[in-house]
Amino acid sequence: MNLQQLEYVAALDKYRHFAKAADHCNVSQPTLSTMILKLEEELGVKLFDRSRQPIEPTQIGALVITQVKQILYEINSIGKIVEEEKESLTGKLNIAVLPTIAPSLLPRVLPIWKRELAGLEIHVTELQTSRCLAALLSGEIDMAIIASKAETEGLEDDLLFYEEFLGYVSRNEPLFEETVIRTTEVDAHRLWLLDEGHCFRDQLVRFCQMKGLHERQTAYSGGSMEAFMRLVESGQGITFIPELALEQLSHSQKELVRPFAMPRPVREIRLAIRQDYSRRKLRDRLANLLRAAVPTSMHKLQTGQHLA
Repeated sequence: MNLQQLEYVAALDKYRHFAKAADHCNVSQPTLSTMILKLEEELGVKLFDRSRQPIEPTQIGALVITQVKQILYEINSIGKIVEEEKESLTGKLNIAVLPTIAPSLLPRVLPIWKRELAGLEIHVTELQTSRCLAALLSGEIDMAIIASKAETEGLEDDLLFYEEFLGYVSRNEPLFEETVIRTTEVDAHRLWLLDEGHCFRDQLVRFCQMKGLHERQTAYSGGSMEAFMRLVESGQGITFIPELALEQLSHSQKELVRPFAMPRPVREIRLAIRQDYSRRKLRDRLANLLRAAVPTSMHKLQTGQHLA
């Protein structure tokens, strides 16, 4: 058993395809396949069920893979410990961002990262909350920008800022004539909302105590926030957008924006890591740069705001 074999096993588990895993590891498919087969022969068990497409770990393979990922995480941590002690802002950082945060936050923060963290190779991936937490635990990513507390054993998080929810209302809706949105006046059947599992949707549904969403939701399964905004702009229904998206709107688009009546719902944007993550100084530096990328008014909960 060697480190190379463990890396191949982790890659195959990630991609569930021999050719893609081999390409990720920069080796030929026969090399990767042979090395994994040798490991299976040494262990006396099959780690992957090759009869399935895509391939899947066997029951015992899943247990082994969990340990493999932990071993690789610990090995990779050695270099991170050295970088931390050197107070270096170099190396590689894998960070995940929620799809409802990335479009409005990344254009603000990427130029700052490029200037302040020039020696750091940053890889950004969009993942939903559940995938962010799972990827943190497996060591697939180093940090995650999420919109709720990381209430998962082995993880911790820091508050970055608060972001308000805003209504985006078509000119054909009765609510367009109002200056604010009252939750009691929102017709759930006129809403375009993200699928279940997106915390952006879940927080709003909980805050507004909305019922009867199933019929409307199935009309556009898998839709994105940007797609729903285009529907509203064409005169169809209502959706919700995050506060940071305002800066990217044109004058005519801003005319469709309506704040909530008090209490105005907000979400907490947080930076999550594993509790045993070694590069704490890098985490602190990144958190400070993320806070600097948004208006200072978003750093604290304002009068009239309420967590959704």
